[in-house]
Amino acid sequence: MDRGTIRLEENVTQTLNPPAHMLIDGTWLPSVSGRTFSVEDPSVRGRVIAEVARGDGDDVERAVAAAAAAFRTWRKTTWTQRGRALIAIAEQLETSGEELARTLAGETGAAIRTQARPEIALTAEIFRYFGGLTSQLKGETTPLGEGMLSYTRREPWGVVAAIVPWNAPASLSAHKIAPAIAAGNTIVIKPSVEAPLTVLALARICQAHLPKGVVNVVTGSGADVGMPLASHPLVRKITFTGNTDTGKALLHVAADRIVPATLELGGKSPSLVYADSDDMRVVDGVIAAMRFTRQGQSCSAGSRLFLHQDIFGSFMSKLATRLSALKVGDPLDEATDIGSLANKRQFERVCSFLEDGIAQGARAVVGGMPPASGPLAAGYYALPTVLADVTPAWRVAREEVFGPVLVAIPWKDEDEVIRLANDTHYGLAAYIWSRDLGRALRAAHEIEAGWIQINQAGKVQPGHFFGGQKQSGLGREGSFEIMLENYTQRKNVTVNIEP
Repeated sequence: MDRGTIRLEENVTQTLNPPAHMLIDGTWLPSVSGRTFSVEDPSVRGRVIAEVARGDGDDVERAVAAAAAAFRTWRKTTWTQRGRALIAIAEQLETSGEELARTLAGETGAAIRTQARPEIALTAEIFRYFGGLTSQLKGETTPLGEGMLSYTRREPWGVVAAIVPWNAPASLSAHKIAPAIAAGNTIVIKPSVEAPLTVLALARICQAHLPKGVVNVVTGSGADVGMPLASHPLVRKITFTGNTDTGKALLHVAADRIVPATLELGGKSPSLVYADSDDMRVVDGVIAAMRFTRQGQSCSAGSRLFLHQDIFGSFMSKLATRLSALKVGDPLDEATDIGSLANKRQFERVCSFLEDGIAQGARAVVGGMPPASGPLAAGYYALPTVLADVTPAWRVAREEVFGPVLVAIPWKDEDEVIRLANDTHYGLAAYIWSRDLGRALRAAHEIEAGWIQINQAGKVQPGHFFGGQKQSGLGREGSFEIMLENYTQRKNVTVNIEP
């Protein structure tokens, strides 16, 4: 495996001056308390790249009040005004793409060529997609007789609270901002403290094309900002992407307040390979499904590989060869395929899973524990790893690692492997590989997951329905129909038109 090179600066503290502020009511403001927090470059341990305003309940109050005030006007704008604004945002995202990609790579460790640039391109496409749909916010009529006019209206909820994680901050923010404001809502976003800079940069572009208060960003921790935001009495809709435990806590808040919540949570997705699919195309598909070039930090990662026993050895050999050729290193190096993990906490989590699996007898076919010396030891780098000799009951095979760790389990009986694929409290995604499409479709109908791909492992695109079953979440994101479902509510108006 090419372990690449990284920047070898000393542990230099490089901070923005002044600290990055929050966007509230069209103005960039420090926190009320004046406190800040540091953002690290995960590719060089100890290197601080920014200080960011540390918000709390007082800042949430300001932001929600601004969003509520803006909503009174924004909801009345025409579909053409909203559509033009979203498309203008998309166009500026495209022209500013390189700067945003470098910001994204710098704070998340995502490789700029394989991950950061494609994510910014996707972010622009999301805004463009929803910008083209604003004219379709239509109601229906109900035929109650010649003397009655009964019709429905699609009306926005109001202030939306959006909480986004650190693994794909630009595109996941876009999946919430674009449909919400396209439907006439206003929004307050809380980015992760691990990756706020890209969201702030995205908000700056949004603000250039929107009235003040339509999009607001409050930076800070979940306890200081996330919960006060979700609990605020003027918030009428909650949307969250992140881990399942936090999703459960937010669902309690939503239940107490009786407000709708969309939750896109964790996953432990199966990748099921049949005996007729022992070729490099499928090997590449399994690597893509596992999101290895995204460091495995994806809720839809196909991290459980169920590989037919007749091709197990041959396929694993091909997989090891292909993964060994990937270059791990500096996220800003154009030659890098896989950057660093996003933060110290995630690095330690991945290491703990590897330690547990190896202690139980797992065999690393490729990869293994992160290097303790050499260039990669200077950052939070993990090697793309495939573990064999694993049983489905082990922790590494059941819990979400959220890192580049794939477990490979042989199977023979189709009914049994589908049972194993479903033997999880998650149900976000699944991948099926077979030349027999009838068989693949039957398996797809049996597997309990919200998004299943057959003979491919693409990423979510605008127009997709994306979301999970079981503890992988509630609701869906991504499409026009879901924009209507998530960000509007129906109102029925019935009129007696008889004289």
